[in-house]
Amino acid sequence: MQRLKIALVTYNDKGNFPGEGSLEDNRLHQFLLSKDLEVNFEIWDDPDVNWKKYDAILLKSPWDYFDHIQEFNRWLDKLESQHLRVLNPIKTVRWNSDKRYLLDLEKSGFPIVPTRILETPDDLNIYELYEKWQTETIIIKPVISGGAKNTFSISKAEAATIEPKIKFLLAKEAFLAQPFVPEIQTEGEWSLIFFNGRFSHCVLKVPKSGDFRVQHYFGGAIIPSDPPETVLKTAQKLVQEFANDCLYARVDGVKVKDEFQLMELELIEPLLYLQQHQELYENYYQALMEMLSQEN
Repeated sequence: MQRLKIALVTYNDKGNFPGEGSLEDNRLHQFLLSKDLEVNFEIWDDPDVNWKKYDAILLKSPWDYFDHIQEFNRWLDKLESQHLRVLNPIKTVRWNSDKRYLLDLEKSGFPIVPTRILETPDDLNIYELYEKWQTETIIIKPVISGGAKNTFSISKAEAATIEPKIKFLLAKEAFLAQPFVPEIQTEGEWSLIFFNGRFSHCVLKVPKSGDFRVQHYFGGAIIPSDPPETVLKTAQKLVQEFANDCLYARVDGVKVKDEFQLMELELIEPLLYLQQHQELYENYYQALMEMLSQEN
């Protein structure tokens, strides 16, 4: 029987995202090789890759896609035109690449952290947002972004100074604004990982003291945890509705009182926190084989 050929899609690493991501990638690669799969790392924007030779193209860590979104979309178009098997599905990846998808979640009845889309400089009235959300701090970030790039935490005291810079950036691309959720610092951000629609594991991410960013490369701690029942139920329902055809999905959110407010539904290149336990690599593999056994 011919071995399945798998492309594990990554990016041209220039050291922008240090830490455990590359370790997870390498361990996953070795684990899949141990399962008698033919697995190669491929850089998504490498023009010399023959994508047609692969039975499946798995997005794992194309962590610079948001810096090259037009090129990334053209690459997706190319794969789609060649009718190649991509996981997660191309249609879902396109939708998930723009954080306006949060409004789709809200329209379907899921609680999200309150969100305002800012399309142009004229859309930004920062003092109105402080009043609307009864908050002392606003978070502003691009709608197409990752890794906390161009993410600002703006207190009322800083608003007059920083607002011109945000308006300058808004002339180039759309942003979103959200109130700062203090529970991120006091309780942490929940990340629940699903494979082929099934819950696999969960971690609690806690920022370092004085920061609001939970990413490990900003000093955040990652703690394997069992999610509260309300958190798990919301995440399961969300994945069933929006990611039921996905190999992997990561649901990020924060528990505010008794409500799990969604912050992200990560379907492109999330860290999956597989290194917490060896069995988690097996969960990924089993989901992959289930999906590859189905007709495309």
